Amino acid sequence: MSAELERLRAENRQLHEAVTSHAVVDQAIGVLVALGRISPTDGFAVLRQVSQHTNIKLSALAECILQHGRGADLPGPVQTELLTALKERFVPTGLFDKSGDAAAWIR
Repeated sequence: MSAELERLRAENRQLHEAVTSHAVVDQAIGVLVALGRISPTDGFAVLRQVSQHTNIKLSALAECILQHGRGADLPGPVQTELLTALKERFVPTGLFDKSGDAAAWIR
């Protein structure tokens, strides 16, 4: 009985962590969509690409992007990879940055 209870508690913790991580990733995608002017699908692709190229877990990278949205600086390698990934997917709309810089908000 005790082993089963511990297993259920561990499963509950894992599910809670997964839900929290998913929410952070979704919020970071929203930041990329709004500020990078890309689609949600591209937002996830950008996160995945930057995560792989910087060897940072997706959820940790998402948290880093959320912190940046609140004014924190991005680490150099993350900034470089994020700029590259956004520029690959940027579609100019003329709404914000007239220079066509896909990621002026990253700096």
